[in-house]
Amino acid sequence: MKATAHRQAAQTFTHTVDIRNHNVLVDEPSDRGGDDDGPSPLELLAASLASCTAITVEMYAQHKGWDIGKVEVAVDYTPSERGCPTKFALELKLPAHTTPEQREKLQVIAAKCPVHRVLEGEVMFEDRVTVVDASGAPKEARKRRSILART
Repeated sequence: MKATAHRQAAQTFTHTVDIRNHNVLVDEPSDRGGDDDGPSPLELLAASLASCTAITVEMYAQHKGWDIGKVEVAVDYTPSERGCPTKFALELKLPAHTTPEQREKLQVIAAKCPVHRVLEGEVMFEDRVTVVDASGAPKEARKRRSILART
């Protein structure tokens, strides 16, 4: 999977992010110096968790043959600050006609969505800076690796 961000000409922080054959506009809110032309990167992180959870729950229900109807997932996200962990508050809203057994199983399945697993697990970063000439051809590259192990 790959996403590439390109700055919009003459914009403060607005970027177009290319993902496969899709484009997403990303920006910072006005109070952070942006033009508020799209969600911020941190808002997209919360959106990724919310949408992945909803899709995972709906796919599981479909697999089980359960007609659960409309599912809604809300994620409230507080980024980490010095001495405090990152916090995600996830609310899974299910229709009243779902059974207690379905609700219990769907809550377990919700925590198994791929984005939830990534955020919960060990993460490795490989950063590379590539210097390009005026034509865009690479001239020099430098790599750095780091592993973030969660306890």
